[in-house]
Amino acid sequence: MKLIVTKEDKLLEYLYNNLDMPKRRVKQYLTHGSIYVNNSKVTQFDYKLLPGMNIVIDTDNKNKKTLPFDILFEDEHIIVVNKPSGLLTIATNKEKEKTLYHIVREYLISKDKYSKVFIVHRLDKDTSGIVLLAKDEKTKNKLQENWNEFVSLREYVAVVHGVLKNKQDTIIQHLKETNTNLVYVSKDGKESITHYKVIKENNNYSMLNINIETGRKNQIRVAFSTLKHPIVGDKKYGEKDNENRLYLHANRLKIYYPEIKKEILFETAVPNEFKKIMSR
Repeated sequence: MKLIVTKEDKLLEYLYNNLDMPKRRVKQYLTHGSIYVNNSKVTQFDYKLLPGMNIVIDTDNKNKKTLPFDILFEDEHIIVVNKPSGLLTIATNKEKEKTLYHIVREYLISKDKYSKVFIVHRLDKDTSGIVLLAKDEKTKNKLQENWNEFVSLREYVAVVHGVLKNKQDTIIQHLKETNTNLVYVSKDGKESITHYKVIKENNNYSMLNINIETGRKNQIRVAFSTLKHPIVGDKKYGEKDNENRLYLHANRLKIYYPEIKKEILFETAVPNEFKKIMSR
């Protein structure tokens, strides 16, 4: 089923007014990822429509798998998702199936048995947020080979223990990794550059906006552990607390997308847990 947008409106309202079907069914199609705007899957009710946009409703999507997390963008070359905390990006010797890669692959195969998916970059298991995957090897290679040139923004939000003396600063370190996968500061390590700004604080915690210039393993976690303000819930580099997740979330990623020859910004909301802990 196809529609061409004739006036500026919000997606759900436009569908209500232009589809001859019950409102409950319209909302189900939107919630379950069956609606595409200009070939990109959209689940956001208030997504802004402009005249001339194409809307496709995949009414045959009932038997297809859905992902247990949000799809931020999808087209024929890439899929961008909001990874939950606690989920590995790719398989390890101990875990093969409970990974972001496996879940996304199964989802894509349910729509097209010939689908493929490739990891472009990773997040730590305990870090939540934006991950971009490629649907073909050519796109994967192009993005990986030019990652540092294509990516202009890698932004995180974090909650750390305590109140920071400097409300805005840059942390420059050199990092190495042990044989047991523990990252530490070393003079002969690789340079790591982390910018931060305090956006909210109380007596016990500080919420930070973080931008990284380098993508070293565990760089943010090590940076704030070194400052004696470890990230809340960090059982690897932090202090003992009773939190059941790491309070680090990749919330914004801006990248030059060669298929459209433009920069594209992917964004997610700050997780509710972060807001709750700051109100304690």
